[in-house]
Amino acid sequence: MNNNDSQHTKPRTRILRRMLPWAGGTLIVIFGAMQLVRFVVPDFQLDNPPVTQTVVWSSPEAEQLWRSACADCHSNETVYPWYSYVAPVGWLVAHDTHEGRDELNISTDSRVEWDEMVEQLQEGEMPPQVYTVIHADARLTTAQIETLASGIRATFR
Repeated sequence: MNNNDSQHTKPRTRILRRMLPWAGGTLIVIFGAMQLVRFVVPDFQLDNPPVTQTVVWSSPEAEQLWRSACADCHSNETVYPWYSYVAPVGWLVAHDTHEGRDELNISTDSRVEWDEMVEQLQEGEMPPQVYTVIHADARLTTAQIETLASGIRATFR
């Protein structure tokens, strides 16, 4: 390394040292602003609209399996974990919850396509892997899937 290279490195280092606090501050402001988006954009709101239909389950086991594997996205009784309140992860949680409710919401739907529910459950499409990665209790065994499927049939038929 010659003397010229060393002279160019020092000014660059000084510039980077001056810019680092500004860059860090800017990132903190952006992150803070991201936290406020869910109060303005309806799609990112973590909500639980009123339950207008109560389901009486055929068995307590089926209801417990439903609550652990399905209810967070398919009812108005979502239990939002702490990370749901931190953007941008919370935006994904809100989006997935609203999308799940649009497909099926037992808290408001008077007609439930139970056969479709059972089929998706037995084919492993539900609960989705992105959910089961974080929620270990939603990883259902074959026996639990059959218990839940039987409970769905008996409850919604």
